[in-house]
Amino acid sequence: MGLTSNKVLLLSVLFALLLFVGTVWLWPRLARRSWPAVGGRVGLLLATQLALFASIGLSANQAFGFYASWADLFGQETEPGVVVDHSAGGAAAGPLRVVDTRRVDAGGGRPRVAGQVQKVAVVGRTTHITTPAFVYLPPEYFDPAYRTRTFPAAVVLTGYPGTAEALVDKLHYPRTARQLAREGSMQPMILVMMRPTVAPPRDTECVDIPDGPQSETFFAKDLRDAVAAHYRVGKKASNWGIIGDSTGGYCALKLAMHHPEAYAAGAGLSAYYKAPIDPTTGDLFHGNKTLRNESDLIWFLKNRSAPATSLLVTSSKVGESNYKATRKFIELAKANDRTRVSSIILESGGHNFNTWRREIPPTLQWISGRLSDR
Repeated sequence: MGLTSNKVLLLSVLFALLLFVGTVWLWPRLARRSWPAVGGRVGLLLATQLALFASIGLSANQAFGFYASWADLFGQETEPGVVVDHSAGGAAAGPLRVVDTRRVDAGGGRPRVAGQVQKVAVVGRTTHITTPAFVYLPPEYFDPAYRTRTFPAAVVLTGYPGTAEALVDKLHYPRTARQLAREGSMQPMILVMMRPTVAPPRDTECVDIPDGPQSETFFAKDLRDAVAAHYRVGKKASNWGIIGDSTGGYCALKLAMHHPEAYAAGAGLSAYYKAPIDPTTGDLFHGNKTLRNESDLIWFLKNRSAPATSLLVTSSKVGESNYKATRKFIELAKANDRTRVSSIILESGGHNFNTWRREIPPTLQWISGRLSDR
């Protein structure tokens, strides 16, 4: 049974409950001062507490999607990371391969009615990065009336560590996009949902790491090329946007700012504005001061030419640590006439899925209004 299985969570809760009942039942028998009795009491208390912590941890993982599998949890990531393919045969396989399909939700019908989510493997032609993703295709994509039409696309990124499945199952991006399009609140769009972590378990912060994974180039070039080669997606910047939360939000803003030729709009939900350096990232810049400075988005707005792109940032007055930095970012972006900046500022809301679910519908509407299908 998988880490995110409801059965695993239920069994952990039942086990914790049984240990609690067993502790209450056996405690009088272990009230003596002998070493076996003391050891029994200590063992029961430790086992009960560990079971409770496990249940709470599994529940939190279900809610927030920190880890996708047991291997992910214990650092034994099984998904493909950075792959350098030296053979001609490997390159001929194509930059994107569909490995599975699924309905948008349990109540979904045929793709022409409900759309479809495809699990794909993306291979970067220039960076040689291989990573999985989920692609949402709206119902119109399968409608013969739209067979010659290209669609705008938005890349949607998780936080770190995050799981791409959480964008589908927890944050409900496909379901929300389908509903908004039905209501006429946004145009039909393709969503490419994935982790920003393309070299797991390392957090690369969408940086082109010297002598390491070229994560920024992958998202700015290889990913777009691979998707456009497989699906009916336009290739101009005006056809592409990028959204993310937390780490993914930082990546989305940075990619839109650094590469306006690739993304016409970027939305950062609960984003931060400077790449951290910690045990999960390692040395991202290898002493390259320019690379470090340009990865600081506040510095970038102050010291580089204003990018011709549209940006959306979100925060909360109470509950988010990025509120002051977000206000500063907005003021700097407003100081030029090339960058268009918008914001969603909640009165309260933490750094969590519940807050992002509140922000996702207006974010999808915002980015839809800034992209073209031509």
